[in-house]
Amino acid sequence: MAATKQKAAPAEDRAATNGSAMPDIPAPDVRFFQNSGHTHESLGLSADDVLAMYRNMLLQRRFEERAAQMYGRQKISGFLHLYIGQEAVSTGAVWGTRPDDPIITAYRDHGLALARGMSTDAGMAELFGKIDGCSRGKGGSMHFFDVEKGFYGGHGIVGGQIPVGVGMGFACKYQKTGGVALTFFGDGAINQGAFHEAANLAALYKVPVLIIVENNEYAMGTSVTRSRGDANLWKSGYPYGMKAAVIDGMDLFECYGAFKTLADEARGGADGEGETHPIFVEVRTYRYRGHSMSDPQKYRTKEEMEAKKSEDPIVRTKLYIAEHELATDEQLDQIDEEVKAEVMAAVEFAEKSPFPPVETMYEDVYVQDDYPFIS
Repeated sequence: MAATKQKAAPAEDRAATNGSAMPDIPAPDVRFFQNSGHTHESLGLSADDVLAMYRNMLLQRRFEERAAQMYGRQKISGFLHLYIGQEAVSTGAVWGTRPDDPIITAYRDHGLALARGMSTDAGMAELFGKIDGCSRGKGGSMHFFDVEKGFYGGHGIVGGQIPVGVGMGFACKYQKTGGVALTFFGDGAINQGAFHEAANLAALYKVPVLIIVENNEYAMGTSVTRSRGDANLWKSGYPYGMKAAVIDGMDLFECYGAFKTLADEARGGADGEGETHPIFVEVRTYRYRGHSMSDPQKYRTKEEMEAKKSEDPIVRTKLYIAEHELATDEQLDQIDEEVKAEVMAAVEFAEKSPFPPVETMYEDVYVQDDYPFIS
């Protein structure tokens, strides 16, 4: 019997094998925050604001440079993941959001902690494993924590903090605080199942959260272009119906302007009276050091590193300050000297701080002081 030709039904009338209608594919809903031509004035920042942001970026850089030195002297044990090169992201995010907007991140956490206002004394003492550290010497480099500053870690399990960050955003909505949570993770963690589970719930419950991947181009020693079929990470929010944004993470003003805009949108408007929703954010940045202190960095060339130095966010901000005559060279040198002195004082503080007493071993494990089975 000859086959009977049938005319294909229009696309809108065709059904998938499970009986559901074939959906229309929406136009990409993504914004790029780059080459915007922002000045501090266009963003509503004063000269003092810019200098404060510059100082904080420099504080993060000098803190970590000294931490690397102390690691080499075996004053710091365990892992040490440096944030050097990514300081515009932490500073722009903190200055662009509210002090009570909760922040959570992965183990490359020193920069965000210092941006949020953690003292260098508490940070350095934690690196040294001392009782006066921000986590009482029990967490070390990967587990900075300061609840009074709204900074909730510092997490060592890859991607493990993403669901917690979405949960903090849900708490903001449930408690009607008008807050928005910022959950940071690296480009390698985006392949974890925890990301997809959390992103789906964030979309379902319209959680006020910025789900932020800091794409520094390398997951440990593997380039994103070698580990992803599509290296445009911003598309990862699309399956969950999220709006997406891409930020130039090497430009302080782009980071500040973008995070301010996106956070206010996610919280339902600057007044927090509108509908909340999550936003997926890819920040394109670069780290100038290895994945950790034990990384020989054989996966990238010296030429690549040299080319990236022209994008250094601290150098770019310093040049901007000079070009716009926001401070003199002498004033900028003074800021650097003050920052170096603060970091050295933190090292001395950490040296003098005692190690945690043995009796603190079972403390900070449970909320209840008398929880069974810990004695």
